[in-house]
Amino acid sequence: MDLELARLECGAEEAEVTDSQRWQLLAGLLLLGGLLYLLAPVLTPFVIAALFAYLGDPLVDRLETKMARTAAVMVVFSGLVLILLGLVLLLLPSLVRQVTTLYAKLPGYIDWLQGTAVPWLQARLGIEELALDLGVLRRAITEHWSAAGGIAAEVLATVSRSGLAFFGWLANLVLIPVVTFYLLRDWDVFLGRLRDLLPRKVEPTVTMLAQESDEVLGAFLRGQFLVMLGLGAIYSIGLWLVGLDLALLIGMVAGLVNFVPYLGFIVGILAAGTAALVQFQDVSHLLLVVLVFGVGQMVESVLLTPLLVGDRIGLHPVAVIFAVLAGGQLFGFFGILLALPVAAVLMVLLRHAHGRYVSSRLYDARDGSYGAPQE
Repeated sequence: MDLELARLECGAEEAEVTDSQRWQLLAGLLLLGGLLYLLAPVLTPFVIAALFAYLGDPLVDRLETKMARTAAVMVVFSGLVLILLGLVLLLLPSLVRQVTTLYAKLPGYIDWLQGTAVPWLQARLGIEELALDLGVLRRAITEHWSAAGGIAAEVLATVSRSGLAFFGWLANLVLIPVVTFYLLRDWDVFLGRLRDLLPRKVEPTVTMLAQESDEVLGAFLRGQFLVMLGLGAIYSIGLWLVGLDLALLIGMVAGLVNFVPYLGFIVGILAAGTAALVQFQDVSHLLLVVLVFGVGQMVESVLLTPLLVGDRIGLHPVAVIFAVLAGGQLFGFFGILLALPVAAVLMVLLRHAHGRYVSSRLYDARDGSYGAPQE
C-alpha cells in the first residue's frame, strides 16, 4: 500500500513539473554524462574506492552500535586491507608460476592442435584441407621464449622512460585506500546531505527508488562477488584434484569472469579441456574436467546464487552482456566497472516506470477514450 501511495503521489507531483524544468533536467543529465566521459580515467580510482566503501558500510553500521564510527571504520578497513593482502600474497606467486608454465607449454599446445586436433576435425567433418598454419605461431613463441627472462628488465626500462605515467599509476594505487577510508567514515553523512538537497516534493519517491536500488546493488556487488570467488575456488580445487598443471590459473579466471552469465563456464571448460587433452592425452581426464565444471554449475545454481544473490537483480543474461560491452566501448575500464551497477539501477527505474504506465489512463484506454486508472 505504501508503495502504491508513493507512486500515486509521484504522479501528482510530476504533473506540476513544467516544460522548462524538464529541459533543465535533461541538460543537467547530458552535462553529467559528458563530464563522466571526459573524466573517466581520473574517476576510476574513486569508483573502485566507492565500491569498497559500499561493500564495507553495512558492517561498519553494525559495529557502530558497539563503538564509535571511526573505530568501526578502522576495524573494517583493516580487515579489507588484510584480506586483499592475504589474497595477493597467497595467490600471486602461484599465479605467476602458472603463467610461466603456460608460456612454456604453449608450443606443446600448438603442436597438439596441429598434429591431433586439426586432423581429427578434418576426418570428422570431411574437410580436405584446413587452412590453419600454426607453425608460424609456434616458431614465434619459441623464438621469444629465450627473451622471457628479460621481461622484467624491459618493464623497468619502460617505466623509467615513462616516469610521469608510472607516478600517475602509483598515485592512483595509493589514492584508493585513502579515499576508501574517508568514504567509509563519512558514508552516512554524504547520503544525508544528498537527501537534504532533494526537493521536498520528490524526496519520498526518490528515497523509495534509492532504497530499491540499494537492495539490487547490494545483491549484485556483495552477492555476485562472493559467487565469483566461490566458483573460482571450486574450479581451482577441482582441477587441482584432477591433476591439471594450470588448475589455479584456469579456475580463478573462470570464476572471475562469471559476472557475465555462463561466460566463466564456457571459457573455463574450453581452456581446461584443452589443457587436459594436451597434458594427459586421454578422454578420462577430459571427462573429469567436465565433471568439475558441472559440479560448479550445480553448486552455483542450487546453493551460491539463491543464497548470496537471489532473484532481486532481474537482469537478463543478454542485458548483462550488452551492458558490459557498451560500458567498455563508451568509457573503457571505468565503464566496465560501472556497467552492471548502472544497469541494475536502470532496471529498478524501468520497473517503476512500468508500474506507473500500467496504472495510467493511457494503458487502460478503450475505444479511443481514457478509462479510470487500474486499482
